[in-house]
Amino acid sequence: MSRIFNFTWRNWIIALHDALVTALAVLLSFVLRFDGENLWDRLPLLLTILPYFVLFSFFVCYMFNLTTTKWRFISLPDLLNILRAASVLSVALLVLDYIFLAPNVYGTFFLGKTTIVIYWFIEVAFLSGARLAYRYFRYTRTRNHARSVNAAPTLLIGRAADVEVFLRGIESGAVKRLWPVGILSPSVSDRGQTLRGVPVLGSIDDLPNVVEDFSNRGRPIERLVMTPSAFEAEAQPESVLMRARKLGLIVSRLPSLEESRDTPQLAPVAVEDLLLRPSVKIDYARLENFVRGKAIVVTGGGGSIGFEMCDRVITFGAARLLIIENSEPALHAATEKLAAKVTHAVIEGRIADVRDRERIHQLMIAFKPDAVFHAAALKHVPILERDWAEGVKTNIFGSVNVADAALASGAEAMVMISTDKAIEPVSMLGLTKRFAEMYCQALDGDASSGSAAKSPMRLISVRFGNVLASNGSVVPKFKAQIEAGGPVTVTHPDMVRYFMTIREACDLVVTAATHAMNAQHSDASVYVLSMGQPVKIVDLADRMIRLSGLQPGYDIDIVFTGVRPGERLNEILFATHEPTSEIGIAGIMAARPNELPLDTLKTWLATLRTAIDADQHEAAVAILKDAVPEYHANGK
Repeated sequence: MSRIFNFTWRNWIIALHDALVTALAVLLSFVLRFDGENLWDRLPLLLTILPYFVLFSFFVCYMFNLTTTKWRFISLPDLLNILRAASVLSVALLVLDYIFLAPNVYGTFFLGKTTIVIYWFIEVAFLSGARLAYRYFRYTRTRNHARSVNAAPTLLIGRAADVEVFLRGIESGAVKRLWPVGILSPSVSDRGQTLRGVPVLGSIDDLPNVVEDFSNRGRPIERLVMTPSAFEAEAQPESVLMRARKLGLIVSRLPSLEESRDTPQLAPVAVEDLLLRPSVKIDYARLENFVRGKAIVVTGGGGSIGFEMCDRVITFGAARLLIIENSEPALHAATEKLAAKVTHAVIEGRIADVRDRERIHQLMIAFKPDAVFHAAALKHVPILERDWAEGVKTNIFGSVNVADAALASGAEAMVMISTDKAIEPVSMLGLTKRFAEMYCQALDGDASSGSAAKSPMRLISVRFGNVLASNGSVVPKFKAQIEAGGPVTVTHPDMVRYFMTIREACDLVVTAATHAMNAQHSDASVYVLSMGQPVKIVDLADRMIRLSGLQPGYDIDIVFTGVRPGERLNEILFATHEPTSEIGIAGIMAARPNELPLDTLKTWLATLRTAIDADQHEAAVAILKDAVPEYHANGK
């Protein structure tokens, strides 16, 4: 009821409209029924009753949300509410007539069943008529405006359910400068149908013929929009993209509503959209419940994975976000992009290096985060083989600093972004990341004991493999090489890697955190993301060349350069002696690697610091190998 006092002037206008049409419906039904049958004798009593009935109708319409629903978006549920409201008002008239007026006032039925039935039909027509007329007015105005502002004739690819989302986006004005002229659907049941006035012209294989037909009629198609169902295997998305590019069409994709979490917004079709298996189904409600209203810290927030983590926690409703980044240009770019999003989050970016223990503690304690996502790292395998000490300083001591600062600041959870290269490592990247995992494991066990000196906090590590389109990934490298005319360089013809998208990886990282925060799962501290099927790098290069409209070996050569230091041909997801378990969440498993006492790790850290300061490579590696005995240098 308190919502009534918060009515806007629009709500009061709607309420006045509904009250007036209700009064008019009663009068009209009365006139139609009793015209010529003592109408004027009955009218005074009706006019006495009518104001009370109209007042009652105000509360009925409010109860069924008729007063608060925007007419521009009236839909089937709103029409059902109109039927419900009209039925309640008709029953009220029936009760009034049969119980109060007939025996006590009029002596016989005053309105009668026929009048009430007539009233029901008129009330439904009056309440829905103006709403439907207004919606049609806005619908036609938006469509006419879209057609008149140089809108590009557009062909839609996908099933009816996905295409309708796009068409609604055009009608609401969320999608601009595009005019749908036809639909191509992979579903046989859609053929020959019309969807919101747009015809389904055939299957996806009919693309060249449809484009040629429109061109011959002087209405050339300029754009192609692929909906989520157009990326399923049966729709042959690679073939669609190659055909569209040969036809000179601009190709865009419509993200799913779950992915965008917003109004439909078109995005360019990236090669990585076509290279993976279907993404894992994410429980977004679970992620929102975990993040909403929280204060979040992301280290390395200017990097590709770190920025995506920032973007996702903002999308899921974080109240405050602190971005820690040591690159000024990357920090500026990240904060600018996030500031452009429609969000109520308070976003703060600070320049800091995770190696600077005092600075990290100062920022964390002042910010008081609820959760920390540690994405800052050095992660290029060949570079870390050469500059090993820098990898130790950032990946080990930087992670220690972040973990200790998170604990000191009273955070509820810290999540370290790890790598599948930490499993039976053969490189300095894998070795340093595994040591950092071990420290987080040990500190997690120590902190969760709830000793008086420390606040309980979950510390977990999440491992995953290569991320498409991230900084240093082969995808942007191959793109640049193809644009330059080749050659495309691959290290070895048998090199195999696991891939996933940045968004899917980050969503699963947050999902793992929600699992770890459950008190029943306190024994799980290392999580591994399911990476699907491995991909041969040479096959990836071949597909990217073909998707660019070129022929491998003819337009662009593929050259093998040899395996680099610290690389192995096949990545692994679990160590030989590392127990794993299903956690009941698709795409994530829990790993149970060896856990060492915190005091032992701190002793190694002190000795490792001495070796780093003295630039003693052999001594440092020996210390790390004592901690991670499964490490094998130069493994292939």
